[in-house]
Amino acid sequence: MESPPTTRQRAERGQESAMMGIIANVALVLGKGTAGILGHSYALVADAIESGTDIISSFIVWLGLRTAAREPDENHPYGHGKAEPLAALVVAGALLAAAGYIAHESILRIQTPHQLPASFTLGVLAVIIFLKEYLYRRVLRVGQEVDSAAVRADAWHHRADAITSCTAFVGISIALLGGPGYESADDWAALVACGFIVYNAYHIFRPAFGEIMDEAPEGTWTQDVRALAESVPGVLATEKCFVRKMGFEYFADLHVIVDGNISVRAGHDIAHQVKATIIQAMPSVYDVLVHIEPAA
Repeated sequence: MESPPTTRQRAERGQESAMMGIIANVALVLGKGTAGILGHSYALVADAIESGTDIISSFIVWLGLRTAAREPDENHPYGHGKAEPLAALVVAGALLAAAGYIAHESILRIQTPHQLPASFTLGVLAVIIFLKEYLYRRVLRVGQEVDSAAVRADAWHHRADAITSCTAFVGISIALLGGPGYESADDWAALVACGFIVYNAYHIFRPAFGEIMDEAPEGTWTQDVRALAESVPGVLATEKCFVRKMGFEYFADLHVIVDGNISVRAGHDIAHQVKATIIQAMPSVYDVLVHIEPAA
């Protein structure tokens, strides 16, 4: 049976996906920006700006994952795992900043007469939509496998880019079909895309903020920890049980009830067995703090 990946291996997988996103987005920024300027499409230029924030956010994710994988030290006894959701929060902020800039420029262009976008921009957008959706699915799969908020945030940033490209495609199509008088359809499309970008920013922000605030993780973590503790001989029941996520790892605090007449040594041994049982059955749990309570 294969052993589960270590924290370092999971971080390295996340870093690889982030680097792949950086390389892809550099090419997309150049392609979108050139096509948008030559094709007179601000929606495509806005798309290039959004991809530019992708480069920055993917680099931040890469840096956050690299930091999160570092071993605990004297100043960080619980490790550096918080760097990972912090990176996700920065990505959410970058998305909001991009949405604000694009919205401002779109409104200005709606009020300013300009020529129709070129038809070749539709072909460029079709390719971009395909590539961005592929990147979203691939990076999201990695994020789910390594259980990383930052990697999932990076994936959603790719999805936001695909959405802005879709709205740009629709806007340019309306402008070309409508002809003179419909030039601003392209700019309205960029404005609509901002709403999707803000939604994605919230989708990234909410779980990352919860992790920073030590919110209880989703799923059956608490029930599973309790069940494993109660399976240890000598444990009569469990009382308090708290689980929190720290980067790639989980920490549990648990109160177990034992016979009040046993020795301190026996209670100490039971606590060690509880900790060992939980960590062996749940490799993602890095540490368990066990408090012994005597039965009434």
